[in-house]
Amino acid sequence: MDLAYTEAEEEFRGRLREWLAGVLPSLPPKPSPDDWPARRAYDTTWQRMLYDAGYAGLHWPEDAGGRGATPTQHLIFLEETERAGAPYVGANFVGLLHAGPTVAAEGTAEQRARWLPPVLRGDEIWCQGFSEPDAGSDLAALRTRAVRDGDDYVVSGSKIWTSHAEVADWCELLVRTDPEAPKHRGISWLAMPMDAPGITVRPLRTLAGSTEFAEVFLDEVRVPVRNRVGAENDGWRVTMVTLSFERGTAFVGEVVACRRTLEALAAEARRNGRWDDPVLRRRLGRLNAEFRALWRLTQANVSESERTGGVPGIGGSVFKLRYSGVRQDLYEAAAEVLGGVDAFDLDREWTLDRLSSLSYTIAAGTSQIQRNIVAERILGLPKGR
Repeated sequence: MDLAYTEAEEEFRGRLREWLAGVLPSLPPKPSPDDWPARRAYDTTWQRMLYDAGYAGLHWPEDAGGRGATPTQHLIFLEETERAGAPYVGANFVGLLHAGPTVAAEGTAEQRARWLPPVLRGDEIWCQGFSEPDAGSDLAALRTRAVRDGDDYVVSGSKIWTSHAEVADWCELLVRTDPEAPKHRGISWLAMPMDAPGITVRPLRTLAGSTEFAEVFLDEVRVPVRNRVGAENDGWRVTMVTLSFERGTAFVGEVVACRRTLEALAAEARRNGRWDDPVLRRRLGRLNAEFRALWRLTQANVSESERTGGVPGIGGSVFKLRYSGVRQDLYEAAAEVLGGVDAFDLDREWTLDRLSSLSYTIAAGTSQIQRNIVAERILGLPKGR
């Protein structure tokens, strides 16, 4: 594992910093967090700027439309864009961080040509149709059925916590194609057009008041068989590829954002006199050590990814497990520095960040699931009964 950057990588960092300094001042103001059509337009405009500058899909293979950059260069990209305050992937995070990399790794040449360029240009948005009301942590218990009818699958069922379904063009959808097979072996991964007849989207209002999640009801929706990624009934294996990207790299930029938040908290504590409390100083110091360690773990996971062809390994579960808890600790400390819960009411962005931190031990695989993965696949412990 090499945690140092080469001269060429530092040159790449310098060029990226120069580009960011030139383009970020030209961006329009961010839209309201509640206006998802406007947020989609804002996020896709930024994605198009990245595409035109050659930074879209930086680490994707060249034959998938990317630049074929190393995972380390991608890490530098995430680090520098976050430090510069550049927009996050936003509404297109499923396409850029989950579905796109999965299609790049598992799709046919025709599928890659059809779906990847629009994702990289910001032309099309994806949502994730994995979880169901009775299949969350036990995702393989999903019941949404897909029955083969000629060149189509006829899909019926429902999904929940479907990120950005209300503005999506496509959905990465898990369906059961063989109800008689063991539950992990009868699943297929489909790309479903969100304008197909039979789809009903019902937004869900979160604790923070936002509606980035939705219930999706599917009533005999026809999805072409050619939209299946991987073999029929091999969808669980393909899903593990998707989840490896979700847990392995999707939160990397947020670690940098949390470190910046921690710096802001320390500055505020010095300003308002809370820095005189030695217990609080120790708490902030521990958080600083935690986030520095998480960044080193990220570098280690990236180094491993470079050796294994670019698909993140199970080290992503170690990262995701620890990061989820530390992020919650960060915003608990923020409440202490800012003077309690009432202080968050004065700043909507702080409020949204604190409330969203509560979901991180559930999103992208619950902490219980991550502990099982670490126990079984890293420590070699027997499966729980």
